[in-house]
Amino acid sequence: MQSLLAFLFERMVLMLFASMLVLGALIGFVGAGGAGVTIALLTVGFHVPIHTALAVALASMVFTMLSGTISHFRQHEVLVKTGAIMGLGGITGAYLGANFSNIVPSNILSAITGFMLASSAVTLYIKMYQAEWLGRHIKIRQEPLTGRKLWIYGILIGIFMGFLSGAFGIGAAAYIQLALMVVFGVPLLQTIGTCMMVILPISAAGGLSYLFNGRLDFPIFIQTLAGLMIGAWFGAKMTHLAPLRLLRVFIVGMPAVGGIVMILFH
Repeated sequence: MQSLLAFLFERMVLMLFASMLVLGALIGFVGAGGAGVTIALLTVGFHVPIHTALAVALASMVFTMLSGTISHFRQHEVLVKTGAIMGLGGITGAYLGANFSNIVPSNILSAITGFMLASSAVTLYIKMYQAEWLGRHIKIRQEPLTGRKLWIYGILIGIFMGFLSGAFGIGAAAYIQLALMVVFGVPLLQTIGTCMMVILPISAAGGLSYLFNGRLDFPIFIQTLAGLMIGAWFGAKMTHLAPLRLLRVFIVGMPAVGGIVMILFH
């Protein structure tokens, strides 16, 4: 019996690692954080408790966002002050969100997380495919926000984005990028790098809060992190070979599928 259990455990470990390799390759291919899709795979595919899945996804994002932020910083694609102010507010929001999540029943938390993931797909669709419509209906700031307004808006919006990430495990990248463009006047080419800088302290604070609450499973975390990072490295090599139309489909489709799966099977 013990040998059978050991065999099944090894198979599950290998399947989890292999699944994260594939997911990591997709994340690297489309250049997206993939926290929400990771949560969907862990909960639906491997029946990991939702609170544990949130903890693992947030903790894993610390490392993926760190490497991405450094890369974009070297390319001068990060507005450091804007990112730092939003990230400062995000730390508080992530702490509050993680502690809020800790007391929410699993079934309710899974449903809300699925809805948030699906709504982020809608936001990405509008940004990718309906840019002209967005420009007509939402006034996009043409120059970077500075002074007192930068601090006030940065802290408040950072707290809100941090709360969403901490409570529901999603990186909130779609919402942060939209806010950076509309509210803070960050040029399009700098929104991705600045967004990664914002998510970095948010994911660290949220991950630590889940750790202190006893929700982080280290074996699952190590397998997830290793699979995602190795897979993302290979996936990133393929990005420049793919047509833009295909990249857009994957960028919108991944969170959409993840959200639908979580809503239907939570």
